[in-house]
Amino acid sequence: MPSPIALTSIPRQGSIFKKRSSSSNPAMRSAQSYLTALSEADSRSRVRDTASSVSTPALSLSSSVTASSEDTVLNEASYNNTDGLAYPATPPTSEHVVAADHLQFGFCANDDYRYTSAHSQGSQLKNHDEQDPPYYIVLTTYMGYLILICLGHVRDFFGKRLHPSFYRHLLPFDGYAPLNSDFDSFYTRRLKTRLDDCFSAPVTGVPGRTITLLDRESTDYNHTFTLTGTTTRGLNISSYNYLGFAQAQGGCADAVEEGLRRFGVSTCGARLEGGSSELHMTAEALVARFVGQEDSLISSMGFATNSTIIPALVSKGCLLISDELNHASIRYGARLSGANVRMFKHNNMESLESLLREVISQGQPKTHRPWKKILIIVEGLYSMEGTLVNLPAILELKKKYKFYLFIDEAHSIGALGPHGRGVADYFGVNPRSIDVHMGTFTKSFGAAGGYVAGSKALINRLRLRGHGGVYAESMTPPVVVQVLASMASIMGVTAPTTSALEVAQQHPGPAHPSQLPTWMDLPASLRDGSEGRMRLRRLAFNSRYLSRGLAKLGFIIYGHTDSPIVPLLIFNTGKMSVFHRMMRARKTPIVIVVVAYPATPLVTSRVRFCLSAAHTKDDIDTVLRACDEIGDALDLKHRIGERWPLQRIMDNAVELVNMPNED
Repeated sequence: MPSPIALTSIPRQGSIFKKRSSSSNPAMRSAQSYLTALSEADSRSRVRDTASSVSTPALSLSSSVTASSEDTVLNEASYNNTDGLAYPATPPTSEHVVAADHLQFGFCANDDYRYTSAHSQGSQLKNHDEQDPPYYIVLTTYMGYLILICLGHVRDFFGKRLHPSFYRHLLPFDGYAPLNSDFDSFYTRRLKTRLDDCFSAPVTGVPGRTITLLDRESTDYNHTFTLTGTTTRGLNISSYNYLGFAQAQGGCADAVEEGLRRFGVSTCGARLEGGSSELHMTAEALVARFVGQEDSLISSMGFATNSTIIPALVSKGCLLISDELNHASIRYGARLSGANVRMFKHNNMESLESLLREVISQGQPKTHRPWKKILIIVEGLYSMEGTLVNLPAILELKKKYKFYLFIDEAHSIGALGPHGRGVADYFGVNPRSIDVHMGTFTKSFGAAGGYVAGSKALINRLRLRGHGGVYAESMTPPVVVQVLASMASIMGVTAPTTSALEVAQQHPGPAHPSQLPTWMDLPASLRDGSEGRMRLRRLAFNSRYLSRGLAKLGFIIYGHTDSPIVPLLIFNTGKMSVFHRMMRARKTPIVIVVVAYPATPLVTSRVRFCLSAAHTKDDIDTVLRACDEIGDALDLKHRIGERWPLQRIMDNAVELVNMPNED
């Protein structure tokens, strides 16, 4: 039977753009001014639509707003403001241009709430000082795990004898061995299941500034869940939407819609078997231009980019050196390659240099022959720690020891640097000094898939040796168009009269019109790059503000302050689930991600906040206020150092963000 949610019809209501009576209620004034601004944006877009049926204003609502409230997603029901999320806290004035749905991309006209993400030239990147909690926190965390393990084994012992039907999938049955190992599944059954309401929550709608959860309940202690038919809208601090391009309206969405009409849904083939369209070749040229490399290869899956490309780079007789906290896709690709794998301490250049001296002097095991090649793999931004790679120091070691460098920029590309070009842009180094440049389109571009960029000779080899290009389906056309539109809006597009050769010599520079499909007519603010620069600066401000605000409140925070990923350490697994539930149960629900073992060490369970340019300063204040209250209730403030009261943090946000880096 279809879901009751899908069958629920929205009652017919009047247009959201009709004139309303004035009110002395500040919330009503905010709503009235916001909806008036939306009406003006819609009127402007209608005028433009009479001249062009393809182009739309940047992030406008013209692709979805019509005169009839039945035909629009912006009806009164959508703007129920009981949770305080539908309207901006600071209402727009006649001078402001509201160009997006506040639920998807927050309205923030204050230019003080902007910052440029860049490393101070001439200074060294210091290793982040990870503070340890008090001993009683560590002790109680270990004791909690010990109690859970003991009780779990006791329950298994009696359960297998009293209720054997519940354990049939773990025991031999009718001559068949169990598919699931009793030992391997113990952690999942006895520890993770208790927290399952904090994971894999089903959602609906656009994962923008806010996100809508499908409410569910369990009557068997989280073994199964049932949808209740209701939804909960919350502030979204959980999605990888760094630049806020995950929107259902706007210039990028309009380009995707036009691309869908022209190219359909799928190419129905691998890249070497009829699955290469002109969009793929255009996108690969633009990606190479964006990251500053000669050529690139795009893939339909980020995880598969690493796991299929690494075996094509190294093999038996080669040495692969990996940071100990590298992503699982890198580890999987390293195992498939057959190369000898060594690891060094996370972001520790002394450990790396010591290891390099050892492996170069000793050579291959047993034979002591020289290595065929040495490849070092690091991440630009580590997703669980929020730390940045010490790229300048690694490049100095590269000059000294002559190894190849592979950087995974899944989380840093588009999110770091004055121009959004990743860690090379952030540190101001030549991207050609990086041999293999990998990244994904999921985080900053509102799309899916990944890429690998490098020299022309390298990419040509990977097209044949990388299994992703030979066997996997090619990236779907709508996703490729989203990549093209969002990336072009970050870069900006030059005038057609500008020489393509002159543009190609600039890095980081804009894209030339010849590098985009001829039918893609982006709005002016996307084409000139102003929209992209605004998003980059908003993300940088939000990242520094939340990280430094939580630190001033007394929480132990991991990572560098320019990272859009902010891990807040909770340590105790029991507190982790309570923190998640308390954040969601607030008047303004906050949707977060909690992470525990085995994704992190046993005693460093954490909350991982993912910031976005779609968030406003008021949204960060909401998160800080919630963390302050819950942190006091759960005894989570263990940071050593100066502390500020919450009101001082909110009143001095700009000062706090512009303080010199301590990391």
